[in-house]
Amino acid sequence: MPRSLDEMMAQADDLADRFESYEPEPGDRDTVSPLTQLRLAALKRAEAEREIAEAVANARRSDTSWKVIGAAVGTSGEAARQRYGKRAS
Repeated sequence: MPRSLDEMMAQADDLADRFESYEPEPGDRDTVSPLTQLRLAALKRAEAEREIAEAVANARRSDTSWKVIGAAVGTSGEAARQRYGKRAS
């Protein structure tokens, strides 16, 4: 463990050099931890939900009915209105 500022700077430089020169192996992509996979999946879901909400708002501005919107997102029109109605207005 570095104890002085010079040692910390040297360690930081070493880590930066190792990071910059790292070339992943083909199998490295399969070494993501299950928790990291879960976090990535949750992030993707949040991004998809944001896109859907924006698309629903655009559809409502174009006078698309809730019935048609519900069918597009796999629910009833009423369920779509309950889920996205406040954001779409």
